[in-house]
Amino acid sequence: MDKDEIVELIKDGSLDISKMKMLLSGMNTVDIAEVFEKLDKEQIIRMFRILPKVIASDVFAYVDTDQQQIIIEALTDTEIGEIINKLFVDDAVDFIEEMPANVVKRVLQNVPIAKRKIINQILQYPDDSAGSIMTTEYIDLREDAKVREAFDTIRTIGLNKETIYNCYVIRKDRLLVGGVSAKTLMLARPQDKIADIMDTNVVFANTTDDREKIAEQFHKYSLLAMPVVDKEQRLVGIITVDDIVDVIVEESTEDIEKMAALVPSDDPYLKTSIFQHAKNRFLWMLILMLSATITGTIISSFEEGLMVLPILMSFIPMLMNTGGIAGSQSSTLIVRGMAIGEIGLGDIILILWKELRVGILCGLGLGVVNFIRVFIMNNSDWKLCLTITLSLFCTILMAKTVGSVLPILAKRLRIDPAIMSAPLLTTIVDAVSLVIYFSIAKIILGL
Repeated sequence: MDKDEIVELIKDGSLDISKMKMLLSGMNTVDIAEVFEKLDKEQIIRMFRILPKVIASDVFAYVDTDQQQIIIEALTDTEIGEIINKLFVDDAVDFIEEMPANVVKRVLQNVPIAKRKIINQILQYPDDSAGSIMTTEYIDLREDAKVREAFDTIRTIGLNKETIYNCYVIRKDRLLVGGVSAKTLMLARPQDKIADIMDTNVVFANTTDDREKIAEQFHKYSLLAMPVVDKEQRLVGIITVDDIVDVIVEESTEDIEKMAALVPSDDPYLKTSIFQHAKNRFLWMLILMLSATITGTIISSFEEGLMVLPILMSFIPMLMNTGGIAGSQSSTLIVRGMAIGEIGLGDIILILWKELRVGILCGLGLGVVNFIRVFIMNNSDWKLCLTITLSLFCTILMAKTVGSVLPILAKRLRIDPAIMSAPLLTTIVDAVSLVIYFSIAKIILGL
């Protein structure tokens, strides 16, 4: 039975509760959470109460923030305590961060003191830090313990831990000294000491490290989990790959929005009001509109030449559009390269040399095609053809250069490179391409 059929059964109430529980027990918790998106408030509450208790908390962690609030407001204090207490700490923190103050107060009142203390501690870390996305539910082992003792520890506490595939080795002062995987433990002899089989070269993060850099390390080292330490190198938590996937999605979405001249928003598209959408778009639209004054001024300054040869005006859109595309191609590749760690600030000379050669090849190719096109369409006027072709060639070279330099310059100035990729790039390329065009026209056509 698919999700749409379950939605219909919930809406018309045609299936009894026992059969519905049996049906939901065999479904993936993520798929169950998606069913909630198609239900109204009363149906959400009814379906959550039907859920078997063993999966209720897992489903709660995946449902939308608005639906979580509906569920919490419908539960008793005891039920809230049961749900939140079964959530992993990082999921509980994510939920609490999105809730209004009155809901947060009620939730924390029904959470055990020990867990409440941990949640409050994680909430104090900056939003973009390792501490804000870590969980404290991990397995730590003593370096003097034997493998058989390690398995006893995992069997005893592993059920309520975020992962058992990676265990971390600590000393009595909780200083991180190594790590050991489940594979290593299973292949070792029961009497072996953890200190003898552990990996001492562990990739770790500090609580204040930027989460985007941590995502790069997960990618670089193909990690499933990473330990997090405090200033004294004491183990305080771990970050798992599922949280890093969320970070990658959020950061990618934010970059795409900035590159499209939008103010980043955390809310889903369909759940964002039209006024908020307009607000997110208005500022950069205003900036781009006002920046068009520059191109208008440049065109006005060559008004006499355009009156002598008005056909020049018809090629302006082609030059500006081609320049804009050329610049955007370069800036997009550079921003992506910096985001995944392929490109650094010290690579600017190599980047310029590469983009210059790419620009020459693209300019020559497009120039030849454009020369032939203009020659045929304008009665074999070779001077006009040469003017348009040279302008196009120079515009592409300029756009490739500017598009590759701007993101690196932004990074050096500690500005998000994505911001430079659309608004500023468009303004510069449009203005300079016009200056190039009219300057070449004056020289060749004698305007």
